[in-house]
Amino acid sequence: MDIAAILTKYKHIAVVGLSDKHDRASNAVARYLIHAGYTIYPVNPSLGTVLGHECWPSLSAIPPEKRDLIEIVDIFRKPQDVPPVVDEAIAIGAKVVWMQLGITNEAAAEKARNAGLDVVQNRCISVEHMHLES
Repeated sequence: MDIAAILTKYKHIAVVGLSDKHDRASNAVARYLIHAGYTIYPVNPSLGTVLGHECWPSLSAIPPEKRDLIEIVDIFRKPQDVPPVVDEAIAIGAKVVWMQLGITNEAAAEKARNAGLDVVQNRCISVEHMHLES
């Protein structure tokens, strides 16, 4: 599935590594996604809430009634920290693993693809969405 199809079809996005600091890319991207009409599910073990949303320590810690809605897992973590996030994305039944700009992990990407997920690497989800709008 191409990026335009992913961003058009799916509206529920877990943002893994979301920061509460407004100057961080993860925060700006999450704010953009909310404004664009997406539902976000913040994941950060250090936060209780962020951007007015409850925040969970991991994908698997999200209550099932919310976790089952997640379609895209948007990852703001170092490349070496991506594999366990991909494992959780597969386990919760996500449709897409999205690694933000500057983040690639070929082994994790291959594992996600082999489990039937679409994979986007080294792309900013908000920038890609802006391209759809123009």
